[in-house]
Amino acid sequence: MDDCLFCKIIAGHIPASIVYQDDTLVAIKDINPQAPLHVLIIPRRHVATVNDLSPSDDGLVGTMVRRAAALAEESGYHERGYRTVFNTNREAGQSVFHIHLHLLAGRPLAWPPG
Repeated sequence: MDDCLFCKIIAGHIPASIVYQDDTLVAIKDINPQAPLHVLIIPRRHVATVNDLSPSDDGLVGTMVRRAAALAEESGYHERGYRTVFNTNREAGQSVFHIHLHLLAGRPLAWPPG
């Protein structure tokens, strides 16, 4: 997508603090972190929202969640606790319409989220 911020980051047109990348995913530090660890796990393939995923994307979502767990472990938060969140559409807080999984850790996270 020509106008997608995350597609531009993945293509290298916009700089980002990349913490992990492979053939499927790119993980970057959030520019407005809500916790000491706040990473976005983004698939290289553009999918606008979770609503646009198909059954053939089940492996992609699993890979994203497993990568979040690995990043939490690498950062020392896997035992303390961490949160993973997909925001879907504007009312839920999605501001970039390219799916991404938030990984948050390093502070107490209240429930329900607000």
